[in-house]
Amino acid sequence: MLSRSLTTAFCRCSCIRFPSSVVQWRHKATAKTVDPTSARELALKNAIKQLETQFGKGSVMKLGSREKLDIPVISTGSLTVDRALGIGGLPRGRVVEIYGPESSGKTTLALHTVAQLQKTGGTCTFIDAEHALDPVYASNIGVNIDDLYISQPDSGEQALEIADSLVRSGAMDMIVVDSVAALVPKAEAEGAMGDAHMALQARLMSQALRKLTGSLSKSNCLLIFINQIRQKVGIMFGNPEVTPGGNALKFYSSVRMDIRRKSAIKKGDDVVGYETTVKIVKNKCAPPFRVANFDMMFGTGISHVGEVLDLAIEEGLLTQSGAWIAYNGENIAQGRPKAKLYLEQNPSFCEDLEKQLRQKWKEERDPSISSAAAANNTEAWNVKGDVEN
Repeated sequence: MLSRSLTTAFCRCSCIRFPSSVVQWRHKATAKTVDPTSARELALKNAIKQLETQFGKGSVMKLGSREKLDIPVISTGSLTVDRALGIGGLPRGRVVEIYGPESSGKTTLALHTVAQLQKTGGTCTFIDAEHALDPVYASNIGVNIDDLYISQPDSGEQALEIADSLVRSGAMDMIVVDSVAALVPKAEAEGAMGDAHMALQARLMSQALRKLTGSLSKSNCLLIFINQIRQKVGIMFGNPEVTPGGNALKFYSSVRMDIRRKSAIKKGDDVVGYETTVKIVKNKCAPPFRVANFDMMFGTGISHVGEVLDLAIEEGLLTQSGAWIAYNGENIAQGRPKAKLYLEQNPSFCEDLEKQLRQKWKEERDPSISSAAAANNTEAWNVKGDVEN
């Protein structure tokens, strides 16, 4: 009797355990293994497909799948500034701010950029909110005033609306707004002289930049804002300088340049120019805080030969021993003024130095260029050796 009950209990226990083990074994044998990574990729692919249907092709894409990864640039007309920017010029499709004290060369630097753009066949508009652009000076710098579009708006809203329309047209390569401080809101322009208008200009700039940023990227248009400097009252510590127009421009700008003039350049007793320095305060395209130094001459703008001379000495293309400046061991001039005059009288030599400088910087930015050039030289030597043999 006892053995019969034990046998029954054993059978019941085995009947309880056996079916579950069978089910588990069958589940493991028949279930398909699903890779969670492929499931996520499929879900992402479907989501992107839906977004492209809704917003258009290219609304979401991988960064490396773009046609051009390099940022297209416009030269500033200054070798030292182009070098300090790290990419060879100002980036297209972005917002750039140039600010500094009065008569420091802000508009001159912008006009040099306009001249460089026109040399490549680009189209530019100058929005002169200050109503102070000198066409004779612009022409002396190298700007083709016949091909330069100009607008002198009555209010800040009108100026920014003009800029927005031109950017959306897709036919403009660069727009210069001179200056942010002169963009007077319509309410302030039409109001009485003593009326208080709290933060109207800051709100205007914030709204305009929100609209402009997307259009600039699509049209590949460069937008340069020239700005002034104000002093904050009651600042005991820190920098009391502030730029008008609120903080929106600081955030939306890809490049911010602080331009200052230093010591005067004299010819006898007459002041003929100023030594100028530009600091890259903000740069989203390359390392910031680089400094560029050049001569700003009255009537003609940035001294190109002065830049070539200084950079050639710095890079070792020219050697300086005392006051003498030499090329390949042969003295060309004594003193910097005479060396500048020598480069002016020999433009082909100056162009050759500039080409060598630009090639050297290009190799620094992209080491593959120098390795490719070295490979080409090796190939050339091998060919020469085969011919001689």
